[in-house]
Amino acid sequence: MLNQHNNNLSWKKEFMAGLIGYFTTVYIVAVNSQILESAGLPLESGMVATILASAVGCLIMAIYANAPMVLIPGMGVNALFAYSIVEGTGMDFQQGLAVVIVAGLLFIVTAFTKLGDWLKVAIPDSLKHAITVGLGLFLTLIGLEKGGLVVRGEYSLITLGNPSSAIVITCLLTLFVGIFLFTRNVPGNFLVTMIVGTVIASFTGVLNEPGSMIKLEEQSWMFMPDFSAATTFTFWMAVFPLAIVLIFENMGLIHGQLNMLNQEGKFKRSYQATAFASILSGFFGTSPTVSSAESAAVIASGGKTGRAALTMGVLFIGTLLFIPWISMVPSTAIAPILIIVGALMVQNIKEIPLQDLSEAMPAFLIIVMIPFTYSIADGMAFGFIAYPIVKFAIGKHRELSTPVVLIAMVFLVEFIMRSLGH
Repeated sequence: MLNQHNNNLSWKKEFMAGLIGYFTTVYIVAVNSQILESAGLPLESGMVATILASAVGCLIMAIYANAPMVLIPGMGVNALFAYSIVEGTGMDFQQGLAVVIVAGLLFIVTAFTKLGDWLKVAIPDSLKHAITVGLGLFLTLIGLEKGGLVVRGEYSLITLGNPSSAIVITCLLTLFVGIFLFTRNVPGNFLVTMIVGTVIASFTGVLNEPGSMIKLEEQSWMFMPDFSAATTFTFWMAVFPLAIVLIFENMGLIHGQLNMLNQEGKFKRSYQATAFASILSGFFGTSPTVSSAESAAVIASGGKTGRAALTMGVLFIGTLLFIPWISMVPSTAIAPILIIVGALMVQNIKEIPLQDLSEAMPAFLIIVMIPFTYSIADGMAFGFIAYPIVKFAIGKHRELSTPVVLIAMVFLVEFIMRSLGH
């Protein structure tokens, strides 16, 4: 009887942790679908894709790894998919999904072999952190553009009688609300920010029209990725940075989350579950899912097992019923979230040894070139190419690993071929 009582208490605690995890991450349905729309996917289809990928990812984590982590499309990874892989290379949406699947397969290889541990040691931490900082600045730039605060390098002034002024004012008010809620550590602050931003938009006249209920018989639940570009160099140069980001971002996130739980023994299966989910994302029609940073909220709320992840997976499926209302969320309510997430990612700059120019200079190039070139892949390329050059220049070539040199050579060859028109 006592065991049954303890089991009921455990389920209740895991359910509450899962509920908190859901409400801290459900904002991703509106945010990710708007980013996918930039890649050519209709908004409501993007919502369905985001919901399914998140739900299935959480269920895989629950059943396979028995870990209380939430898997949702990664912020930064979705920008890489939409703006660099699809828009930047000229590939269409289905070809972009093929890139997601191939990158996911490479992710799987690192999850089931010792290659992951080898790469973890071989790639300098300064470059890994620089990628995160660069992604943060890029997300901030996207947020500024979506909120009407910046128009491709120009600051949007508020002028009376200008229709865009309502958008700018709405975004600014929502941003200030979001900053207040986040710094006060209000539970579900991103979700609350999005709701408040939508209410403000209704008063300023920039609210979207509500969507319609999804028709099950007309909805595309799965996508057929197009591998026709797989024979091109461009395709593989899109796969390459996506795989690197997926591998290292998830390594860091999962290690940190399991350390919070004192369950480091679950790393292998959790990492493998995340890799499986990233591949399935390509078939659902979205950028890859990752082990979200919000998993820390689940763990802090008492989540210790897959029961919390199971709860989140079921709740995400239920989100399908709310698509018409989610469709009403305007970009002015999404932009502040992108800006705040960007600020969080930029904090990784403190992990870069700025006093060592052989580490700081390549990292700096990655950080500035990602937003300035509007291409995550190109920004990474500048840093990886510069790294061995700087090390050789100051006589620290013995610190170079073979993978870093190979990656630099691949990026350099891609630059040369692109300049020659291939």
